[in-house]
Amino acid sequence: MEEVIKTQRKVKKGVVVSNKMDKTVIVRCARTMKHPRYHKVVTRFKKFYAHYDNASKPLNIGDEVTIIETRPLSKLKRWRVVA
Repeated sequence: MEEVIKTQRKVKKGVVVSNKMDKTVIVRCARTMKHPRYHKVVTRFKKFYAHYDNASKPLNIGDEVTIIETRPLSKLKRWRVVA
């Protein structure tokens, strides 16, 4: 029998920067890296569109959340809020 191996989904932590859309929030995630020439630690940011469907407790701007990779939900949404 062939065994199906399920891959681990990516998990990121970030801060909510926009909650204006319906069932969608924009989460800004930071990563640190060393500059290749100057060897100074710099912070890079990337925004992810994440699905959030909990009307009882809405997310506010500035809330820290954890997002997990999921199947494509729309043109830009590939992440889902878990906490």
